[in-house]
Formats: sequence, C-alpha cells, structure tokens
Amino acid sequence: MVTSPTLLKCPTGIKGLDEITQGGLPEGRPTLICGSAGCGKTLLAMEFIVRGITEFNEPGVFVSFEERPEELGANVKSLGFDLEELIGQKRLAMCYVRVERSEIEETGDYDLDGLFIRLGAAIDGVGAKRVALDTIEALFGGLSNEAILRAELRRLFQWLKAKGVTAVVTGERGDATLTRQGLEEYVSDCVILLDHRIQEQLSTRRLRIVKYRGSTHGTNEYPFLIDSTGIDVLPITSLGLNHEASLDKVSMGVPQLDEMLGGGIFRGSTVLFSGTAGTGKTTVAATYLAAAARRGERSLYFSFEESQAQTIRNMRSVGLDLQPPVEQGMLRFHAMRPTQHGLEMHLATIFRSIRAFQPRHVVLDPITSLLAGGNQVDVSSILMRMMDYLKGAGITCLFTALNVGGGQVEQSEVGISSLIDTWFLMRDLEHGGERNRGIFVLKSRGMAHSNQIREFMLTSEGIRLRPAYLGPNGVLTGSARLIQESRDAAEAEARHQEIERRQRELERERTVFEAKLASLNAEFTAKADEIRRELDELHKVEAQLTADQREMAGSRKVVDLAGVAPETEEPHGTH
Repeated sequence: MVTSPTLLKCPTGIKGLDEITQGGLPEGRPTLICGSAGCGKTLLAMEFIVRGITEFNEPGVFVSFEERPEELGANVKSLGFDLEELIGQKRLAMCYVRVERSEIEETGDYDLDGLFIRLGAAIDGVGAKRVALDTIEALFGGLSNEAILRAELRRLFQWLKAKGVTAVVTGERGDATLTRQGLEEYVSDCVILLDHRIQEQLSTRRLRIVKYRGSTHGTNEYPFLIDSTGIDVLPITSLGLNHEASLDKVSMGVPQLDEMLGGGIFRGSTVLFSGTAGTGKTTVAATYLAAAARRGERSLYFSFEESQAQTIRNMRSVGLDLQPPVEQGMLRFHAMRPTQHGLEMHLATIFRSIRAFQPRHVVLDPITSLLAGGNQVDVSSILMRMMDYLKGAGITCLFTALNVGGGQVEQSEVGISSLIDTWFLMRDLEHGGERNRGIFVLKSRGMAHSNQIREFMLTSEGIRLRPAYLGPNGVLTGSARLIQESRDAAEAEARHQEIERRQRELERERTVFEAKLASLNAEFTAKADEIRRELDELHKVEAQLTADQREMAGSRKVVDLAGVAPETEEPHGTH
C-alpha cells in the first residue's frame, strides 16, 4: 500500500477506504465525515473506533451528542459489534453529551472547556488513540455568532491534535455547503463526503474524498455498501489496464465449442454469448459452470432474470444437474432483479460477493438486463470497470447478452463488444417453415478460431454442435437438412450401387479372360507336350542312326586289319 513519506496514516480497517486514502486517515489529526441523513456517517465513525480496537489494538472513545450509548449499542449489534464487551474490557469509552440550545441562547456565551475536561478524562481512562464525535452541529446549533463558532471549532480541532488522537467528526450536510455551519470543512485536515442519492427510484450510496492535506488520494466517487458486516467501499474507478495475460486455456464444457477455439478460452479472459431470445445462451453458461465444478473450480452465477431454483430445474431438461455443485460449495447463485439496486450498487454487490467467495469463474446472465437501471453509457462504464477488476483478479468471466430481433447482430446492446476477448454469436436460422439455432465465433483475440457456422442443438444429453451443412441454397438445418441429407444419401447409395455393378462387370470380364487364358494355357501345354514327344522321338531316331553309323564304321576297321583292301579290290577274272 502506497503512503505518504511524510504524513503518518491511521488505517481505518474499513474495506476499500484505506485503499483510496492510500493508507488510512491522517494520524493524530481530525477528519470530517459529512453527508445527509441516512448516508452512514455514524456507522462509519463507529466502525472506525471498533476496527481500531479489534484489529489494531488501539482503544477508542465515542462521543455522541444525539443518541445514548445503549441506543448506539443496539443499533450496531446487528453488525457484529458488541460495545458492552469492549467497554467491559476498558478498551472503549462511550460518552453522551447533551447540549441545550436554550441555555446557549440565555447565557449568550459559549465555550467547550467542559467538553474538553470530560473528553480528556475518557481518553486518559482507556488510553485512547482514536476519538469519534457524532454529530458536531449539535454543539453549535444555537450559536449565531460566527466568530465564536469559528474560534471554538478551531479550539476543538487543535485540542484533539494536542491530545495526539486520530479523530473522526461527523456533520450534517448544509444546503449549499458540506456542513450546516460551512466551517468544519475548512479546519479539518481530511474531509470525506457521503452521499445517499435516489435516481429513478433506485438508491445508491457513494463516498468521495473532498480534501486530504499532505497526501494524495482517490478523487472519484466510490460506491459503498452497508450490510451485516459493516461498510464496504469499492475503489472500482481506480482500476486500469495492468492485468496479466494467461496462456492457460480452460474448457467451455462443450468439446465442439473448444474445437472452434483451438482448445478452449484463455483463463482470465472475458467471453460473450449474444443472441436473440431462446437461442440457448443460459444453457451455455450453465454448461460452462458445470464443467468448472467438475474441475474443482468455484464459480459465481449472477442471474438477473431467473431464480436459483428455476435455473436448476430448467437445466435438468438438457441433462445438467447443478444442485450437487451448489451443495458442494463449488457453485453459488446470486439472483436479483436489475431494478433492485442502482448500477453502482449492483457493481458493489457483485464485487463484494466475488471477494467473499473467491471464485475462478463468474457468469452474468444477461448483462442487457442492467439497461433497466441506467442508460447504455452508464452500463458500458459499469461493465468496463467490472472486466478490469475480473481480469486483474485472474477470473474468467462469461457474459450473456440479449440481441433485439432485427437489430444489427455485430453490435451488442450494451456497447462492450470491443472490450470482449471472445465473442460467440448465436442466431436463429429460418428455413422451410422452421427456426433452428446456429452459432459461430465472431472474434477471439490471441487464438486461431473457426469461421464456420455450426448448428446448435439442445438435447436431453446436453449441447451438441453439428458441422455446417451446405445445401444448394446455403446452410441447412432442421428438417430441411434431414431432407437434403436423405437426398444426398440416396444419391450416394445410387453411386455406390453403380460402382458395385461396374466392379461386378469387371470381375466377370476378368473371370472370362482368365478362363480363356487358362484354356490357351492348357492348349499350349498339350501342344508343347506333343511337340516335346515328337522331338524326343526324333532325338531317339537321330541317336539310333548315329549309333548304327558308328557300329558300321567299327566293323570296317576290323576288315582292314585282316589285309583286305576294299578300295583296291578288282573284279574276279582280271589278271
């Protein structure tokens, strides 16, 4: 926490207030809390004292000029503050000082010496470090002399400084000034203005630091809540673009949706599902939360149209049972009408619920309902701050938005489309007298994504996405798709049968050819056998002739050896 290097701060213990004051109230100096009736001045002063005792071990004194201690104790007991116990522990002193205006008017003279004596005794009695005075105008209501009033106010504040206590002084707001006398704000070191305003029958409490001597501070208006735990100030207007960007992806709970995004959405990103009524936006949100519960991650569901019981009942029709995650503490519903609070109070309530539950996922269904509590500019501002807060906390957020039929689908009704990381557009596809659902990714920053329109179906087993079916006249869904699929199937079957017929014809031709080839092979084999037999006979004859010739030649050689010369033999009778 950033604090001034020269000015010491006294932490209040009030959530959010220490952040916008950058450490707390000026230590050892008086702070003025001003505002109209019912804005929470007394409660803030009391919580400053009680938190100092219980959280910082700094005893305190509470001085009331209008309510008695027993009345104050009863009023704050509902917030968990037990004043009697603190008084019994000698850590808290309660003083009730009654000032009669008639006495002031009669005497014509006035000073605070009696108050100083009584207050000093109370401070010393408990060793107080903190003092609250409620309300300051009761001390000076009967004074008309501005010089005396200013002098006594200055004396009071100087006396508190001299005692070294951190003081909180409450005062009623004047008609044209911060206080009725219009002087307290000038002698106070810190001035905090509380405002309880009504706009279009919706109430919102806001806090603004008017001045803070010696320290920087938040200068915007900050909404704050008063509930069973006290005051909670939400410094939402100080948010900025300084959040981390995760590379981790989480599943949407529908595998086909994850495939369209290349594996899921980035953790800590913002996702928008927009479409006309009945396109399935709430079902997608519930499916997403059920998937988070299965992973053991807590989620908050802010519903502006349906109660928790109604949502759980409706989701059972698509096979989703959200009751177990609720009972296991993994899912918490927060159902409220958009007109229940003003926009700032809605935002404050949402932030406080997030801080209390610490979810990993948040769903707002639908954000367009917030238009009932303000115009588009106000709603856009609220949602922008909400997205900054959620991204800074690393919380993945899913918004649903209702698009008006016939409007421009590429523009959200609340004007935040440019701030969204991933945007799914859900639309009705009308064809052949039917209305069916389609979904596609309009944009997804930082990741490749599908550019196809998918048919979006709600079944008893959950969400199903079918690939886009392109017919002769574009994307087909419903019965038109079934008819076209039947036609395509019949044509495919005819083509398949034609292929089979031609394959059978080819087989027949192959069989005939192979039969002819076998016949020719057999004929060739027979002819070849016959030729080989003839060749064998010829070889045998040739071999026999060769053998006979050799035998004849051998017999001639024997005659020659006996002295007969056949070549010179002459015929008989010639000598």
